[in-house]
Amino acid sequence: MTPTHPSVPADATFVPGRVGILGLGLMGGSFAKALHEGSAEVYAWNRTRSTLELAMIETIDGELDDETVPTCELIVLAGYPKVSIEWLRTMAPRISPGAIVIDVVGVKKVVCDECFDVARDHQWHFVGCHPMAGTQYSGFAHARANMFHRAPMVVVPPAMDDFKRLDVLERLKALLEPCGFGSFTLSTAEYHDEVIAFTSQLAHVVSNAYVKSPSARVHKGFSAGSYKDLTRVARLNATMWTELFLDNAENLSSEIGILIDNLQQYKDAIDVGDADRLKALLEEGDRRKREVDGR
Repeated sequence: MTPTHPSVPADATFVPGRVGILGLGLMGGSFAKALHEGSAEVYAWNRTRSTLELAMIETIDGELDDETVPTCELIVLAGYPKVSIEWLRTMAPRISPGAIVIDVVGVKKVVCDECFDVARDHQWHFVGCHPMAGTQYSGFAHARANMFHRAPMVVVPPAMDDFKRLDVLERLKALLEPCGFGSFTLSTAEYHDEVIAFTSQLAHVVSNAYVKSPSARVHKGFSAGSYKDLTRVARLNATMWTELFLDNAENLSSEIGILIDNLQQYKDAIDVGDADRLKALLEEGDRRKREVDGR
């Protein structure tokens, strides 16, 4: 095909706009549904064959395999970190020059280090991505086309010529337009993992630990919005989150340590009945919340 972008060489083999998706879980399935509704041709691979066959009924156009990989302009790696990295290493020679490969994994340094390394020996482009959207549920059955509407997308761009990098990112935004992302934020992999340890991973740890109280068994009739908000993400995919937590262990451990120190201050004030100290801690938390929310 004749290249129309500086990031697309003359020997590109992809069909413009065609998408391949690795993994049809909550994230991959939502990408597939959104892109399908946007009239893109979508091909997919999934470990469980029955899920792939279900998706073929109304969401995807065919299977992502040796023959269809070279025809995809965009490939979305939506598997677990290790699965996504291994698939890319295996299929790298078959990916079209000029194609764009993104991952949607919840950690970036481990994935980006490996995938940028693979991409360096080829003419296609890897971009690290993390859509800031989801639910407490997993699997294709819970995927939906509007999952990403107005959601932020964090992007870790490749190290390359500025002109070509801009072209890759503009092409990526155009290809993802049917998903309806509200913003695209550029980041380094390191900064992403540092922040996400607090905004996402710590929240899952706290929620998961909170429901282990014996009192959780008798909450019915005594709980309202606070309980619901704090326990929403206690329900999770343990296999996936174990891998994500350990891939970001240093940052997550640091955030857990900070939380433990803060909780200890509340406990100490309560244990000795120090009303002034407790009130000061509560006021500080209220003030911090208003500050970070811009109120």
